[in-house]
Amino acid sequence: MGSELNRRDSGLGTRDPGSDAKPRAIFLMGPTASGKTDLAMALAGRLPVELVSVDSALVYRGLDIGSAKPSAEELARYPHRLIDICDPSESYSAGRFRQDALVAMAEIVAAGRIPLLVGGTMLYFRALLEGMAELPQADPALRAELEARAEREGWPALHAELAQVDPQLASELHPNHSVRIERGLEVYRLTGRPLSELRREQSRDSVLEHYDVRQLALLPRDRSLLHERIALRFRQMLERGFVDEVKALRARGDLHPDLPAIRAVGYRQVWQYLDGELDYGQMLEAGIAATRQLAKRQLTWLRRWQELAGIYAQDVDGRVRKNDEILAEALKFLG
Repeated sequence: MGSELNRRDSGLGTRDPGSDAKPRAIFLMGPTASGKTDLAMALAGRLPVELVSVDSALVYRGLDIGSAKPSAEELARYPHRLIDICDPSESYSAGRFRQDALVAMAEIVAAGRIPLLVGGTMLYFRALLEGMAELPQADPALRAELEARAEREGWPALHAELAQVDPQLASELHPNHSVRIERGLEVYRLTGRPLSELRREQSRDSVLEHYDVRQLALLPRDRSLLHERIALRFRQMLERGFVDEVKALRARGDLHPDLPAIRAVGYRQVWQYLDGELDYGQMLEAGIAATRQLAKRQLTWLRRWQELAGIYAQDVDGRVRKNDEILAEALKFLG
């Protein structure tokens, strides 16, 4: 296989003029620290693609080290859309992502290239594949009430309440998944109906109606290897200045722990360390544990995913595969 694949060679051409065929798109998923961003950039060196980030932390400016954002050099060589588009003081939603991603995909296709969406925010991928329900806007007063209760009783208590009114949604969530528990209770309080029920009635304007989507995921065969990578990466983040990054965010004066950006895995734990709630060792362990919990949730999503091809980071005998082997398998699937 040559070092460059044109659209004809790869079988991934965008829609030909006058053809009824749908334009192609690629979705590349995987748990945190699985290597999916590296694979996406390797694919960008071989295929006529343009990258679109699907990550709820990478949208925020200033969240660089702790979000494992590609470096400035990597972004210069392999530009990603939907990175650094939002201030940390803002809330970025799945609905807003869907709108932004659809615009990006259309622009990429119009330029004669293929959108490659890469990331680990499964809710964002689902928003593209299933459309979005017509849901009420956030209610600040109600959210303040729920967060005050969580402070007193703990998020598992609110998760138990959610299980009474929306058992389907509660079954999908970890008892400490504060953002989605809060949203589920908020929607029920505002509408009197479970969020899962409203989603079943949502618009079925799936991206699959407009694009020929190839979906693949980079997966661990042995979760212990992923856990080792998560721990190593978190320690490396701290060595690279993660604590100083969070200090700079705190110094702004307009950010607080209840914002989605500061709730992001790692940022919450370092913020607690700077608040004196955790010592350094506790912060390190809490950050690693929270990242492992995130990976577990992502893998749970992926096990239920339809029309998904898995590429494994290890052989069946446990051997860690080389990056070139993983790239070759991805190219074979996409071809």
